Amino acid sequence: MVNPLCDPLVLTTRLLVKCKLLLFWALVYTFCGFTAWLASLKLLWHIIRNPAGTFQRVDRQTSPPCLNDTSLGTHCYVRIKESGLRFHYVAAGERGRPLMLLLHGFPEFWYSWRYQLQEFKSDFRVVAVDLRGYGESDAPIGRENYQLDCLITDVKDIVESLGYKKCVLIGHDWGGLIAWCFAIYYPEMISKIVILNCPHPTIFYDYMVRHPSQLIKSSYFFFFQVPWLPEFVLTISDFKVLKYLFTSQSTGIRTEGCKMTADEIEAYLYIFSQPGAFSGPLSHFRNIFSCLPLNQNEVMSPTLLLWGEREEFLELRMAEITKTYVRNSFRLNIVPEGSHWLQQDQPQVVNNLIWAFLKGVDQ
Repeated sequence: MVNPLCDPLVLTTRLLVKCKLLLFWALVYTFCGFTAWLASLKLLWHIIRNPAGTFQRVDRQTSPPCLNDTSLGTHCYVRIKESGLRFHYVAAGERGRPLMLLLHGFPEFWYSWRYQLQEFKSDFRVVAVDLRGYGESDAPIGRENYQLDCLITDVKDIVESLGYKKCVLIGHDWGGLIAWCFAIYYPEMISKIVILNCPHPTIFYDYMVRHPSQLIKSSYFFFFQVPWLPEFVLTISDFKVLKYLFTSQSTGIRTEGCKMTADEIEAYLYIFSQPGAFSGPLSHFRNIFSCLPLNQNEVMSPTLLLWGEREEFLELRMAEITKTYVRNSFRLNIVPEGSHWLQQDQPQVVNNLIWAFLKGVDQ
C-alpha cells in the first residue's frame, strides 16, 4: 500500500497550496507597502501645499440634533454577558414584533439606517446597532479583539440578548460581510437575509486576487493594514476624506432629496472625531486577510442582494456570481443610479425591494 504522505499527487497538491498561500501573502504585503508609500507621498504634498489646513480640526463636543431625533427610535444599550462588551443601538417598533437587525458599513454607524428605522417599524422591532468599535459601542483595545469570529459572535449574542432566536438580518458594506458570515455559520438564527453592496466574502477574495481592476478598487483594504498612518490620513483637514466619500460626484450620495444635509454630515464627523474613533473600525480590516477564504461558504437562507448601479468600490460581476454559494432562493436587484451608500441614496427604492422580498412578491 502506498503511503499517502509519499503519494506524488498529494505532495504536489500540498506544494501548490503552499505556493498559492505564499503568493497571496506576498501580494498582500507588497500592495500594503505600495499603498502606504503612495499615501505618504500624497500626505507630504498636502502638507507642503497647505500645512495649516492639513492639521485643522474642529472641536466637536455636542452631538448634532439629528442624532437625537426621537422619530428614528429609542437609544438603548445591551451588555453581552460572555464578552462583557456594551453595544449601543437605536430601536423602533414595538417589542415582541419580529426582529429586524441592521448592520452598518464603514465608515458609518447606526444613523445610516435612519430611513429603514422609520419604514419597517410598523411590522418589525427594528434595531440598528453600532458594531464593535464604532460609535457608542465598546471598543476593546487590540486588533485581536476584532477578528471575524468575534464580530460574528457579537451578532449572535445581540440577537439572544434582545430576547430573540431568529431575525431578519440586513447588512451593508462591512456589515454585509458580517451578515454573510453569520448566515453561513448560524443559519438557524435567520429567517431571511438582505445584503446591500457586498458580495459573498469568498467571491470577493477570489475575484480580487484574479482581477487587477478590483484589486485597485480595494486598495484601501491594503492601506488599512498599515499601523497609525490610515488613522491620521482619515482625519486631516477636518475629515476631508469622509466629506468627500459622502458628498462628491464620484462616490457620494447624489439623489436629489437624499443628499446629506450639513447636520447629517456633521453627525458623521462628530462620531468619528471622538478620541480613538477610527482604531476599532480599522481593526476590523486588519484581521480580514487572515480570515479569507472562509472554511464554509454555503448560505441556506432566502437571500436578497441589492446593488447600486453606480457602485464605485466593487465590480458588478461579483454580485452576479454570488448566487453560486446560495442554496436557497436568491434575488439580485440592481438599483438604477444607486451609489455605494444605497440605503441612504435610494431609500424608497431599497425599502420597496425589501418589502417585496419579505412578502414574497416578485419584482
